[in-house]
Amino acid sequence: MLFHSSIRKELARSFGATLVVLFTIVLTMLLIRTLGLASRGSVNPEEIMLVLGYTVLGRMPTILTLALFIAIVFTLSRMYRDSEMIIWFASGRSLGGFMGPVMRFAWPILLVITLMVFFVWPWANQQTEDLRNRFQRRGDLERIAPGQFQESSSGRRVFFIDKDTADGTEGRNIFISSMDDDGRETITSARSGRIEWIDEQQMLMLNNGQRLEIAADQSSLRVSEFEEYGTQVGESAAVVGGVQGLKARPSWDLIRDPNRANLGELGWRVGMALTAFNFVLIALATTAGNPRAGRGGNLFFTLFAFVFYYNLLNLGQSWVAKGLVSLGTFMVLLHGVVFVLALLWLAKRHNNLTLRDWLHAWRNKGKSAWEAQA
Repeated sequence: MLFHSSIRKELARSFGATLVVLFTIVLTMLLIRTLGLASRGSVNPEEIMLVLGYTVLGRMPTILTLALFIAIVFTLSRMYRDSEMIIWFASGRSLGGFMGPVMRFAWPILLVITLMVFFVWPWANQQTEDLRNRFQRRGDLERIAPGQFQESSSGRRVFFIDKDTADGTEGRNIFISSMDDDGRETITSARSGRIEWIDEQQMLMLNNGQRLEIAADQSSLRVSEFEEYGTQVGESAAVVGGVQGLKARPSWDLIRDPNRANLGELGWRVGMALTAFNFVLIALATTAGNPRAGRGGNLFFTLFAFVFYYNLLNLGQSWVAKGLVSLGTFMVLLHGVVFVLALLWLAKRHNNLTLRDWLHAWRNKGKSAWEAQA
């Protein structure tokens, strides 16, 4: 009882501290990214915290997996460094005996990771996508503060207006500078304008203005005046509310429609749950105390193993989506092989076997089988 409780208490303290640090780092990085999206006009500045919350919630399975892995590695490393492992081994405990308390501590976290990756991950991505789509459907005039130059959602136009309505659908003293695909620049100014939806196209109807067109090679200019002029300022409603992203699709929809892209995303979600479990075994099997290496060696190994495994998981998702490998083959080659190797390494350290011992046992087994046949 003392053995199990002491291990779980130290794992809990280490996991809590690691989770707080990782959560703070990820939150800071995502905040900078969200602010960049807001500055480019992809996210409503008034909904930054909401988008940030959904984004962080979607990243929680990865954060929990890394926090659990680091907590186990740091706890076992400290026990090796402070000679606590020698005491437990001398009292009759073995490395395999740590599997029980570690798994008792880890299984609720593994369950939370599995539930979040299957249900919370697509839901959070769907909410973020809805916020972006809703903001994209708003008029470009509505996104611009009076007296400020602002790029449109496409990034090819610059607007300057002086709004005079509360709903943001009408403005006065409008200036628009746009660049076409062929390099032609157009500068348009008008006294007033309004947003209208015509055949599911978001249009800006300008009144009483001028239009200056400059050729790509700046060899010609054309100036025209108009009483009313319409230009598209946003994507159509069908495009904005179009195909749902793979990351935002519910897991059940991926199972019901098993095409390559859906299988790739489904394999990633299942793989995240298996990755978290495999990391528990890897931490038990590979963590060892080396006073000369200090904490830096184990930390470097932890980060390297996580990044390498996570990149293989993302690479496998791409291979499954492209049809280069089947989902079952990928799951066996990556997660199955890692699981078997971790168990073999754990058995090796549990029985204090070396490579020479393995070879010797293999030879004796083959020799015994040959003698039995003779």
